[in-house]
Amino acid sequence: MLKQALRSASTIFWLGTKELRSFTHDTVLIVLVIYSFSLAVISQAQSNSQELNKASIAVADEDNSPLSRRITGAFLAPLFLPPQPLAVADIVPAMNAGKYTFVVDIPPHFERDVLSGLSPSIQINVDATAMIQAGLGSGYAGQIINTEIADYVSHRQDVPVSPVNLIVRIAFNPNATTAWFVSVMGIINNVTMLAIIMSGAAVIREREHGTMDHLLAMPLSPFQIVMSKIWANGLIITLAVAFSLYIVVRGILAVPITGSIPLFMIGVVIYLFFATSIGIFLGTVANSMPQLGLLFMLVFLPMNMLSGSNTPLESMPVWLADIMELSPSTHFVSFAQSILYRGAGFGVVWLEFLAVGVVASMFLLLALWRFRSVAAQSN
Repeated sequence: MLKQALRSASTIFWLGTKELRSFTHDTVLIVLVIYSFSLAVISQAQSNSQELNKASIAVADEDNSPLSRRITGAFLAPLFLPPQPLAVADIVPAMNAGKYTFVVDIPPHFERDVLSGLSPSIQINVDATAMIQAGLGSGYAGQIINTEIADYVSHRQDVPVSPVNLIVRIAFNPNATTAWFVSVMGIINNVTMLAIIMSGAAVIREREHGTMDHLLAMPLSPFQIVMSKIWANGLIITLAVAFSLYIVVRGILAVPITGSIPLFMIGVVIYLFFATSIGIFLGTVANSMPQLGLLFMLVFLPMNMLSGSNTPLESMPVWLADIMELSPSTHFVSFAQSILYRGAGFGVVWLEFLAVGVVASMFLLLALWRFRSVAAQSN
């Protein structure tokens, strides 16, 4: 019994090396893997920014008072670049030239009017061609100005401070930097995408090259053929994920990873049994690569959009959230965020590991059943 198991493991290993050699001769797949875990992650992280960052600002200070200087000095990095002084006559030409996204015009006698109880106005000129910066920045600018005025007046006129003090603490991402979230979520989505494509393409490639009949004519079981494709493609993706986390995310993008990357990689390996099984199942259903591509879109897009990487489950209808709780992709996103963002240990995520493993086993059995059916038809 033991000798038979060792012989079967040896067969799976050598069949897997054949898959690795096939991969090294497929230039398109090599480029896709490298791009998906390097340039694609960098571009997603740097081009999908949803927060205010280094917005250019100028201040036309017509009052030149302690209050106006205090307001000018309150526009700090990383939200804003250092404020530049600007004459009132130069506001319109500077805005037309696109030199500044924001120009704050503080009128003469502003401090005197504020302390006298009047309601003077500060003009904030916004270049809305920078849409995200303009929308977020105008709100930040108004909040900064109002806060500085209220604080200044309370100290000058001994106005009692409100007994309620609101303190906001942002955990795990203090500046709410989009790149910290998007980069890791990009890797997670690419794991699912490539696992399905590569394992499905491995089955289609056997058919197109006519080597499937050779495999079925050999003393090989469907289990050995399927497992060889799973471990070979899983190994490639696992190495690519490790490279992306250590070199791209933590090195190039300088995103701090709080938790244990090795623990996360264990979760990736478990999840790959599910994703590659889906790919093999689709590869047995499709008869060509175009058909596999169409089936891939029908499966991957809902899994990706509803897994929690883009929209929290709490924002979905209850019935849809309950259905997605059965998907390993949802648990994959959940334990990835827990480990990499919040530094969770095995004691926190082991139930999600178990859920992914159980569902992955079920899909593996389904892929084996489908593969045996196709093999029987071929014979």
